[in-house]
Amino acid sequence: MSQIAQHLAQVADRIAKAETEAGRTTGSVALLAVSKTKPLEAIVAAYDCGQRRFGESYAQEAVDKIDRLRQDPAFDDLEWHFIGPLQSNKTRPVAERFQWVQSVDRAKLIERLQSQRPPHMPPLNICLQINISGELSKSGTTEEQIFSLAEQVSRSDRLVLRGLMAIPEHTDDAERLAGQMARMQQLFTRLQAKYPSVDTLSMGMTEDLEPAVHHGSTMVRIGTAIFGARDYS
Repeated sequence: MSQIAQHLAQVADRIAKAETEAGRTTGSVALLAVSKTKPLEAIVAAYDCGQRRFGESYAQEAVDKIDRLRQDPAFDDLEWHFIGPLQSNKTRPVAERFQWVQSVDRAKLIERLQSQRPPHMPPLNICLQINISGELSKSGTTEEQIFSLAEQVSRSDRLVLRGLMAIPEHTDDAERLAGQMARMQQLFTRLQAKYPSVDTLSMGMTEDLEPAVHHGSTMVRIGTAIFGARDYS
């Protein structure tokens, strides 16, 4: 078994255990493999293990990977999620290639993705990113602005509102972390009540997967625990 296969199995076990401990249905949390900065060979290795969802953060790097893999029909079932900060001048290649954008945090991005999504493609799945920790170094909109952005997405025929994304604070203070995740869960519940298309709370990474599942995450974004630092064999 390859190292990536072993890592994927370990992550799957962690998710399943967290689901059980949280009293949730097995399989209710999806795994997004964060492949940013990783070579194409690592993505192919994960694909060969059954992984289909991949997250990228840098537009040009992602475009290069997507375009290369799309030359082979065997990879037609890959699902690409853009999860990094998105500059307004980089929206077109993202709108034309990705199935999801999880890092939408302002009206201008919504306008550009709506206008640049090719009409022959399915609507682009949108998650609104909230800076739930209020850290200046992080992207994301505020809790107060989320519902006006959600309404803008809901009126866009080439976009579909799927939910929320957040990167809670990296902290050893479990109570502080739980508070931020609980607020995300509450916002997600409120958004679900208003928009039937909302079904995704993208929250939790390698170091905080378990509390994220406990607080209602439906998708965890895992990079290091799958791909490691260097060895992709």
